[in-house]
Amino acid sequence: MCGITGVFAPGRDAARLAYFALYALQHRGQESAGIAAADGGTIRSHKEMGLLGAIFDEAILGQLSGHIAIGHTRYSTSGSSIVVNAQPLLERTELGDFAFAHNGNLTNTDELRETLSPSTVLAATSDSEVMAKILVESSGSMMERIAHVLEVARGAYSIVLCTQDELYAFRDPWGVRPLCLGSFDDGGYAVASESSSFAPIGARYMREIERGEIIRINADGIESRRTDVQHAESALCMFEYIYFARPDSKLDERSIYVARTAMGRMLAYEHPVEADVVMAVPDSAVPGAIGYAEASGLPYVEGLIKNRYIGRTFISPDQTMRSRGVHLKFNPVVENLRGRRVIVVDDSIVRGTTTPRIVALLRESGATEVHLRITSPPIKHPCYLGVDMATYDELIAANYTVEEIRQKTGADSLGYLSLEGLIAATGRARDAMCLGCLTGSYPNVPAAHRPRTLVG
Repeated sequence: MCGITGVFAPGRDAARLAYFALYALQHRGQESAGIAAADGGTIRSHKEMGLLGAIFDEAILGQLSGHIAIGHTRYSTSGSSIVVNAQPLLERTELGDFAFAHNGNLTNTDELRETLSPSTVLAATSDSEVMAKILVESSGSMMERIAHVLEVARGAYSIVLCTQDELYAFRDPWGVRPLCLGSFDDGGYAVASESSSFAPIGARYMREIERGEIIRINADGIESRRTDVQHAESALCMFEYIYFARPDSKLDERSIYVARTAMGRMLAYEHPVEADVVMAVPDSAVPGAIGYAEASGLPYVEGLIKNRYIGRTFISPDQTMRSRGVHLKFNPVVENLRGRRVIVVDDSIVRGTTTPRIVALLRESGATEVHLRITSPPIKHPCYLGVDMATYDELIAANYTVEEIRQKTGADSLGYLSLEGLIAATGRARDAMCLGCLTGSYPNVPAAHRPRTLVG
C-alpha cells in the first residue's frame, strides 16, 4: 500500500516537488518516508521513521539538490517497521548508483534471494531490497536489467528508480498496484501511485502506466517499453477502489469518488431498510454513504467526527483511555443521532474488533436502531500482495456467517454489497481485477505460499 513518486523536472527543485507529491500520498503509509535526488552526477538521499512533515524541513530539502527525485512513504508488509527498511534504497552498480522505491509485495522473495551471489550482503529485511539486488547483479543496460526483473519477480510491484541522470518507472505484469504518469507544462514528467499527487505540484495527468510497462525519462525525453505480459492476467487490487486510493484520484479513467458513490447506491438497492438518516464511518466510506442516501431518499448526516491526528502517535494512552477505545478516534455528533434509526455505511469489516465499538458508541449517543451497510463483500481470505490483511484465524468473515457477524457487532441489521454490485460500480471487467481477499482466487500467488487450511 506504500506511496511512491518520481519527478524529472529540468531547471526545477525536484526534491521539493517530490515532497509535496508525497504529501498527497501520506494516507498510503505512515511508518517512514524518504526522498532521493539526483543532479546529473550525484544521488543524495534522506529517510527516517515517521510522518513526512516531521522528517523534512527546509534545511534537509536544501541538501537534496537536483532536477530528478523519487520519494516513498512506507506501509510495511514484508520486512519489519525499522529505519533500515525505509526507502528509497541506494545501490551501486558498474553503471553507476541508483535509488529505488517499491510499492507492493513479492510472493517469491525466498526464491529470488537464493539466486543472489553468496557475497551479497542484505542490510534490510524487505523484499524491496532483494529486488534492488537483482538489478545490481543483472547485466546490460538499466532498461535490460529492469526487463529481467519483470521476468523473474512475481507478486505486486510498482517501482520508481532514478540514476544520476535518468528516471525510471515500471509496473508488474499483473498491474496489482497503481502507477500513473503526468507532465509539466514547462517541461518534464512526474509519476506517482495516484493521480491526486499531480495537482499539488502543477503536473497534468496523462495516463496509467500499463502493466509490464517500463518508462524511461531523461534529457532526450520519454521512452516506453512494453514487455510481454501474455502469461499474466490483469489484476488491479479491488481494494484500491474500496479503501486505499484517495477519492479525488482516478484509476483507468474511472473516478474513485464516482465508483464509491456507485457502490453506495448499489448497496441501497440490494439492502434497503426503514431508517431516518444515513451516515458514514469516516473517511473512506463517505462517498458510499452519500450514494446510499441518494438512492434511498434518506438524508445524509455526519454521525461521527474523526480525530485525524490520533492514528499515529508516540504517546501511548493509559489503560483507562485504552478501555474507551473508539472514543479516542471518533467523536459522535449526538444531535444527529439521538432518537433516530441510523444506517451506518463502512467500507469493510476485516477483523471485526472496531465495528462493535462503533455500534455501541452510536447507541450510547441515542440512536434507537443501528443498521450496518458495507460497501464491499465479506473479506474471507488474506492478502499476499501487499496488504497487511490478517490471517484466516483473524478474519471474522472467514469464521462466521453474516448473521453471526451481525450479532457480534450488536447491529440491528447487516448488509454487504454483492460481488456483482462491487464490480459493476468500478466499471471494470471482473477478470481485470484481483479479488483474492473476497473469492480466494489469486492471480499470481503460488499455492505453496498460501495457508493449507481454511479455518471455519
